[in-house]
Amino acid sequence: MAVQHVGPSGTRMARLLRLLTLASSTTRRSATPSEARQAVHAVRKAGLLFPARVACLEESAAAVLVLSVQRAGVRWCHGVAADPVRFHAWVETEPGRRPVAEPLSTQRYATIRAIPN
Repeated sequence: MAVQHVGPSGTRMARLLRLLTLASSTTRRSATPSEARQAVHAVRKAGLLFPARVACLEESAAAVLVLSVQRAGVRWCHGVAADPVRFHAWVETEPGRRPVAEPLSTQRYATIRAIPN
């Protein structure tokens, strides 16, 4: 949350992407699907206590950070779906790059940015 609210509002996404790239560079192994699921659920539970907007972007970024502390990595994705146009962010695990703790509708989103690629 601090990354988004410190500094000019026009550079929020760029700051978040730099932080996610840095966090991903510190990982030594891929997170297991179970580890990733636990991180996502923990972040969502903590978000319920936060008195501000916490949605997919904040949750997915926080999950990447939680796992990077454990030196475990996931793939952070930001995607778009059409009709109506909407955006979504999520994390994926290897192998198969499956979205973690996401509904099947997440498959409708085309990934436009992923860290790491």
